[in-house]
Amino acid sequence: MKDKILDFIKRKNSIDILINSAGNFINVFFTAFLALLMVRFMTPVEYGVLSVLFGVIYVMTNILDFGVTANIYSSLPNLIGKNREETFGFLKSNFFYQSSLSISILILLFIFFPYIDKSFLKTGESRFVLNISAISIIFLIWKNFIINVLLASKKILQVNIINNLSNLAITIALITLIYLKAVSIVSMIFIFAIFGPLVFFLLLIPGKKDYLKLLIKAKINKKDFKFKYSFTYFISTQIFNLSSRVDLFMLSFYGFKVGLGLYGLSQKIMLTILTTLASITQVLSPDYARAKTKKDIMHIFKVSSIYFSIPVGIFLLVLITPNNLFSLVFTNQYAESALITKSLVLPFIIYTLSSIPALFLLYTVKKPSYSLLSSLVCLIGMVIGCYILIPKFGVYAPAYVLTVSLFLGTLVFIFAAIKEYGKLSK
Repeated sequence: MKDKILDFIKRKNSIDILINSAGNFINVFFTAFLALLMVRFMTPVEYGVLSVLFGVIYVMTNILDFGVTANIYSSLPNLIGKNREETFGFLKSNFFYQSSLSISILILLFIFFPYIDKSFLKTGESRFVLNISAISIIFLIWKNFIINVLLASKKILQVNIINNLSNLAITIALITLIYLKAVSIVSMIFIFAIFGPLVFFLLLIPGKKDYLKLLIKAKINKKDFKFKYSFTYFISTQIFNLSSRVDLFMLSFYGFKVGLGLYGLSQKIMLTILTTLASITQVLSPDYARAKTKKDIMHIFKVSSIYFSIPVGIFLLVLITPNNLFSLVFTNQYAESALITKSLVLPFIIYTLSSIPALFLLYTVKKPSYSLLSSLVCLIGMVIGCYILIPKFGVYAPAYVLTVSLFLGTLVFIFAAIKEYGKLSK
């Protein structure tokens, strides 16, 4: 038994998951540390405006993905090591179409951003600050594209080293600005969303000149963008992102101001734990993409169930964590967050386990329509459930609603996976 455990730990996927998890948690640490520095040298008003602008930047970066990330994970693993010309053609095509579409929309944002800010965001910032915010979006899109290419190529150690070195550069830049007393909204946006990605690109270039030449020579092929696949998954992710925020919107709608803060903290704790799930799926996604037969996929299912037991185990640990530990860490004001956090354990476990059939349907059989259907089921369940139950159960209602909604969404994945598995060859 001991030998089997050691053998499992020594597997390449196990090592990659460990590296990726460590890298992601270091990234979380950098984010928390930098936020702590910023709040100490910015007024609450300045930090509030910065939060709003960063919110716009990250939402737009997510929207302008256009499903390209899924396309990379589903196609690139099968191209690597076969035909270099075809591989670089695929990368160049996806980069070209994503960048073209993104820049077209960002031009519109340049034009209308001041009007959006005046009528809705109300930050009162100058056009220059708004323009810098808009420009930074394309840098983050390009950075995310490269990160996903590296992860799909199983360059786990390389991408984590480079990403955290760029985080270190951002930290040094921020400390320098603090020393020079030059901390401002525009300087923060610049170092986080422009300087950081630029450092990432520069660290990546050494030893990649041959790849750049191949990329420049590669031909752009519209078919490589796989618009139907990418767009379907894009719509699916946007619907699911909306469904995952319905609970917060509804709590705010019904006036649970204190409860909103308590629930927001609980959700943040669970999402931080969910980082381990992201680390695992990033490593396993290329394996799902390469699987062709029932034998292949059954092996991956077994391996996935072992790896996904890690975040499940962490969620279960939350249940036995003493409530007074929450008060100790987050102060007595947030004491009730302990109970709220524990109420969210079951739905987050369901979400974790749903990733197994979801990855199979998305990357092996390449049918994002099932993901779209599951997301719609979750959204409808969240809207109806929160609308009915929050007035009755307050901050504990979202846990009940999430459990039912995610369970129904997972059932969609399970039935679809059984159906598609039956079509695979032995």
